[in-house]
Amino acid sequence: MSKIAIIGATGRAGSQLLEEALRRGHTVTAIARNTGAIAARPGLTVKQVDALDAQALQQAISGSDVVISAAHFATLPAPAVIGPVKQAGVKRLLVVGGAGSLLLPGGGRVIDSEGFPAEYKAEASAGAAFLDTLRQEKELDWTFLSPSAEFVETARTGKFRLGQDDLLVSSENRSWISFADFAIALIDEVETPKHSRQRFTVGY
Repeated sequence: MSKIAIIGATGRAGSQLLEEALRRGHTVTAIARNTGAIAARPGLTVKQVDALDAQALQQAISGSDVVISAAHFATLPAPAVIGPVKQAGVKRLLVVGGAGSLLLPGGGRVIDSEGFPAEYKAEASAGAAFLDTLRQEKELDWTFLSPSAEFVETARTGKFRLGQDDLLVSSENRSWISFADFAIALIDEVETPKHSRQRFTVGY
Protein backbone atom coordinates (compact mmCIF):
# COMPACT_ATOMS: atom_id res chain seq x y z
CA MET A 1 0.00 0.00 0.00
CA SER A 2 1.11 3.53 -0.77
CA LYS A 3 1.17 6.79 1.14
CA ILE A 4 -0.78 9.14 -1.15
CA ALA A 5 -1.06 12.91 -0.73
CA ILE A 6 -3.97 14.51 -2.58
CA ILE A 7 -3.84 18.26 -3.24
CA GLY A 8 -7.35 19.60 -3.70
CA ALA A 9 -8.96 16.71 -1.84
CA THR A 10 -12.32 18.44 -1.37
CA GLY A 11 -13.00 19.02 -5.07
CA ARG A 12 -15.21 16.78 -7.21
CA ALA A 13 -12.26 14.82 -8.58
CA GLY A 14 -10.17 15.02 -5.41
CA SER A 15 -12.95 13.75 -3.15
CA GLN A 16 -13.52 10.71 -5.40
CA LEU A 17 -9.79 10.00 -5.48
CA LEU A 18 -9.78 10.18 -1.69
CA GLU A 19 -12.63 7.65 -1.49
CA GLU A 20 -11.06 5.29 -4.03
CA ALA A 21 -7.64 5.34 -2.36
CA LEU A 22 -9.11 4.65 1.10
CA ARG A 23 -11.36 1.92 -0.34
CA ARG A 24 -8.24 0.11 -1.51
CA GLY A 25 -6.41 0.43 1.79
CA HIS A 26 -3.94 3.18 0.96
CA THR A 27 -2.86 5.77 3.53
CA VAL A 28 -4.06 9.19 2.44
CA THR A 29 -3.09 12.76 3.33
CA ALA A 30 -5.93 15.04 2.23
CA ILE A 31 -4.76 18.59 1.54
CA ALA A 32 -7.17 21.46 1.01
CA ARG A 33 -7.60 25.11 1.85
CA ASN A 34 -10.83 24.34 3.72
CA THR A 35 -10.96 20.85 5.19
CA GLY A 36 -14.17 21.18 7.22
CA ALA A 37 -16.10 18.85 4.92
CA ILE A 38 -13.64 15.95 5.25
CA ALA A 39 -14.77 13.35 7.78
CA ALA A 40 -12.12 11.65 9.94
CA ARG A 41 -11.51 8.00 9.03
CA PRO A 42 -8.85 5.34 9.60
CA GLY A 43 -5.91 5.77 7.25
CA LEU A 44 -6.69 9.43 6.61
CA THR A 45 -4.71 12.49 7.69
CA VAL A 46 -6.24 15.88 6.96
CA LYS A 47 -4.08 18.97 6.48
CA GLN A 48 -5.49 22.45 5.95
CA VAL A 49 -2.97 24.14 3.68
CA ASP A 50 -2.97 26.93 1.11
CA ALA A 51 -1.27 25.09 -1.75
CA LEU A 52 0.26 28.35 -2.97
CA ASP A 53 2.32 28.42 0.24
CA ALA A 54 5.26 26.41 -1.09
CA GLN A 55 6.83 25.65 2.29
CA ALA A 56 3.53 24.57 3.86
CA LEU A 57 2.74 22.36 0.87
CA GLN A 58 6.20 20.79 0.99
CA GLN A 59 5.74 19.96 4.66
CA ALA A 60 2.26 18.54 4.05
CA ILE A 61 3.38 16.13 1.33
CA SER A 62 6.70 15.14 2.91
CA GLY A 63 6.96 11.40 3.46
CA SER A 64 4.46 10.52 0.74
CA ASP A 65 5.14 7.91 -1.93
CA VAL A 66 2.93 9.66 -4.46
CA VAL A 67 1.42 13.12 -4.79
CA ILE A 68 -1.81 13.61 -6.75
CA SER A 69 -2.67 17.16 -7.77
CA ALA A 70 -6.42 17.62 -8.23
CA ALA A 71 -6.38 21.41 -7.97
CA HIS A 72 -7.58 23.86 -10.62
CA PHE A 73 -4.79 24.75 -13.05
CA ALA A 74 -5.74 28.42 -13.17
CA THR A 75 -5.16 28.76 -9.42
CA LEU A 76 -2.28 26.30 -8.96
CA PRO A 77 0.13 26.33 -11.94
CA ALA A 78 2.74 23.66 -12.56
CA PRO A 79 5.72 25.33 -10.81
CA ALA A 80 3.64 25.72 -7.61
CA VAL A 81 3.19 21.94 -7.54
CA ILE A 82 6.44 20.64 -9.02
CA GLY A 83 8.71 22.74 -6.77
CA PRO A 84 7.32 21.55 -3.41
CA VAL A 85 7.08 17.94 -4.66
CA LYS A 86 10.78 17.96 -5.53
CA GLN A 87 11.75 19.74 -2.32
CA ALA A 88 9.82 17.13 -0.31
CA GLY A 89 11.77 14.36 -2.02
CA VAL A 90 8.68 12.72 -3.54
CA LYS A 91 9.47 11.04 -6.86
CA ARG A 92 5.98 10.42 -8.32
CA LEU A 93 3.44 13.09 -9.29
CA LEU A 94 0.06 12.26 -10.81
CA VAL A 95 -2.13 15.06 -12.12
CA VAL A 96 -5.87 15.28 -12.70
CA GLY A 97 -5.69 16.70 -16.20
CA GLY A 98 -8.06 18.44 -18.52
CA ALA A 99 -9.63 17.45 -21.83
CA GLY A 100 -8.76 20.69 -23.63
CA SER A 101 -5.29 19.53 -24.70
CA LEU A 102 -6.57 16.22 -26.16
CA LEU A 103 -6.52 15.81 -29.93
CA LEU A 104 -9.57 15.63 -32.19
CA PRO A 105 -10.00 13.08 -35.02
CA GLY A 106 -9.39 15.69 -37.71
CA GLY A 107 -6.31 17.07 -35.96
CA GLY A 108 -5.97 20.00 -33.60
CA ARG A 109 -6.75 20.26 -29.92
CA VAL A 110 -10.17 20.26 -28.29
CA ILE A 111 -9.50 23.72 -26.83
CA ASP A 112 -8.89 25.14 -30.32
CA SER A 113 -12.05 23.69 -31.83
CA GLU A 114 -14.95 25.84 -32.98
CA GLY A 115 -17.57 26.13 -30.28
CA PHE A 116 -15.28 25.43 -27.33
CA PRO A 117 -17.01 27.20 -24.38
CA ALA A 118 -15.38 30.55 -23.66
CA GLU A 119 -15.94 30.15 -19.91
CA TYR A 120 -13.68 27.07 -19.84
CA LYS A 121 -10.90 28.51 -21.97
CA ALA A 122 -8.73 29.96 -19.17
CA GLU A 123 -8.73 26.74 -17.14
CA ALA A 124 -8.19 24.58 -20.25
CA SER A 125 -5.30 26.77 -21.40
CA ALA A 126 -3.72 26.57 -17.97
CA GLY A 127 -4.10 22.78 -18.08
CA ALA A 128 -2.38 22.59 -21.45
CA ALA A 129 0.45 24.74 -20.08
CA PHE A 130 0.75 22.43 -17.06
CA LEU A 131 1.12 19.43 -19.37
CA ASP A 132 3.72 21.24 -21.48
CA THR A 133 5.74 21.94 -18.32
CA LEU A 134 5.56 18.30 -17.25
CA ARG A 135 6.78 17.16 -20.66
CA GLN A 136 9.97 19.15 -20.06
CA GLU A 137 10.41 17.75 -16.54
CA LYS A 138 13.54 15.59 -16.19
CA GLU A 139 13.47 14.49 -12.55
CA LEU A 140 9.94 13.54 -11.54
CA ASP A 141 8.14 10.38 -12.56
CA TRP A 142 4.93 12.14 -13.64
CA THR A 143 1.62 11.09 -15.17
CA PHE A 144 -1.18 13.35 -16.44
CA LEU A 145 -4.65 11.77 -16.79
CA SER A 146 -7.09 13.71 -18.97
CA PRO A 147 -10.81 13.07 -18.53
CA SER A 148 -13.18 13.01 -21.48
CA ALA A 149 -14.96 16.16 -22.66
CA GLU A 150 -17.75 15.76 -20.10
CA PHE A 151 -16.65 15.16 -16.51
CA VAL A 152 -19.83 14.16 -14.68
CA GLU A 153 -21.15 13.03 -11.30
CA THR A 154 -22.68 9.71 -12.28
CA ALA A 155 -22.23 6.21 -10.87
CA ARG A 156 -19.03 4.28 -10.29
CA THR A 157 -19.12 1.45 -12.85
CA GLY A 158 -15.54 0.27 -13.18
CA LYS A 159 -16.08 -0.01 -16.93
CA PHE A 160 -14.22 2.42 -19.18
CA ARG A 161 -11.62 2.69 -21.93
CA LEU A 162 -8.13 4.17 -21.82
CA GLY A 163 -6.48 6.17 -24.58
CA GLN A 164 -3.38 8.27 -25.07
CA ASP A 165 -3.60 11.75 -26.60
CA ASP A 166 -6.82 11.46 -28.63
CA LEU A 167 -10.25 12.38 -27.27
CA LEU A 168 -12.30 9.23 -26.60
CA VAL A 169 -15.82 9.22 -28.02
CA SER A 170 -18.44 6.54 -27.27
CA SER A 171 -20.55 4.67 -29.82
CA GLU A 172 -23.31 7.19 -28.99
CA ASN A 173 -20.96 9.96 -30.14
CA ARG A 174 -20.51 11.24 -26.61
CA SER A 175 -17.21 11.93 -24.81
CA TRP A 176 -17.69 11.49 -21.07
CA ILE A 177 -16.47 9.93 -17.83
CA SER A 178 -17.68 10.03 -14.22
CA PHE A 179 -15.50 11.39 -11.44
CA ALA A 180 -15.77 8.00 -9.70
CA ASP A 181 -14.57 5.99 -12.70
CA PHE A 182 -11.83 8.55 -13.39
CA ALA A 183 -10.67 7.94 -9.81
CA ILE A 184 -10.48 4.19 -10.47
CA ALA A 185 -8.27 4.78 -13.51
CA LEU A 186 -5.92 7.12 -11.65
CA ILE A 187 -5.56 4.93 -8.54
CA ASP A 188 -4.96 1.97 -10.88
CA GLU A 189 -2.04 3.99 -12.24
CA VAL A 190 -0.76 4.60 -8.71
CA GLU A 191 -0.80 0.87 -8.01
CA THR A 192 0.38 -0.39 -11.40
CA PRO A 193 2.26 2.34 -13.30
CA LYS A 194 1.82 2.04 -17.06
CA HIS A 195 2.07 5.67 -18.15
CA SER A 196 5.33 6.95 -16.69
CA ARG A 197 6.15 10.44 -18.06
CA GLN A 198 3.06 10.29 -20.24
CA ARG A 199 -0.41 11.72 -20.58
CA PHE A 200 -3.28 9.32 -21.02
CA THR A 201 -7.06 9.64 -21.06
CA VAL A 202 -10.11 7.76 -19.84
CA GLY A 203 -13.68 7.61 -21.17
CA TYR A 204 -16.62 5.36 -21.92
